[in-house]
Amino acid sequence: MAALWWAVILSGAYHGLNPGMGWPLAVSAALMERKAAAMPKALLLLTTGHLLAMIAILLPFSLMIWLVEREYEIRLIASFIVIGMGIYLLINSKHPRYLARIHPAKLGLWSFLSAIAHGAALMLVPIYLGICQIAEDNGSTENAGHLAAQNLMSNDLFTALGVSLVHTVSMGIAGALLAILVYFWLGLKFISQAWFNLDKIWACSLILVGAFGLYFTGTH
Repeated sequence: MAALWWAVILSGAYHGLNPGMGWPLAVSAALMERKAAAMPKALLLLTTGHLLAMIAILLPFSLMIWLVEREYEIRLIASFIVIGMGIYLLINSKHPRYLARIHPAKLGLWSFLSAIAHGAALMLVPIYLGICQIAEDNGSTENAGHLAAQNLMSNDLFTALGVSLVHTVSMGIAGALLAILVYFWLGLKFISQAWFNLDKIWACSLILVGAFGLYFTGTH
């Protein structure tokens, strides 16, 4: 359980460090308005959009997982979806055009759609299902009646919200630290000269997380 929660935190930091999740836009907002106060506002909008994307993906699974008799199939399908998304991004490395058409002032909307389009929210699904599995095993839901099933669904719902929140806080802190470093000390040249392309690594990480989900499903 501890390892899975650490995976939630570290995946959040990983998302926050990825420029594709938006921290350069916070730097850009501060530079365009010529005041550092614009950065926290931009970061808040970005993290809010990211949080809503995590919730939008995890909530359906929290409502499905209480169907215990179909839990194994749900976990398999979720893992294959994550792997499929990673393979798709490896083959098609082009960024969705509609993200470039969103007005710069709508950072929350951009962050939400970017997290969906890049599979950031999907990356949490196998980890989340693993947490639910352990919680279910500890709760001994075998021979559960209607009330116990409702309790299980309620617990999974709160777990989905908790995973989304913890992940997003980690993402926000990591992105904010990079944005502050670039804005006050490193400068924009750091992004163009020192940064490397994360697209392929991102796609491979999705495949890795999906494979982890398959392995975890097979061992339970």
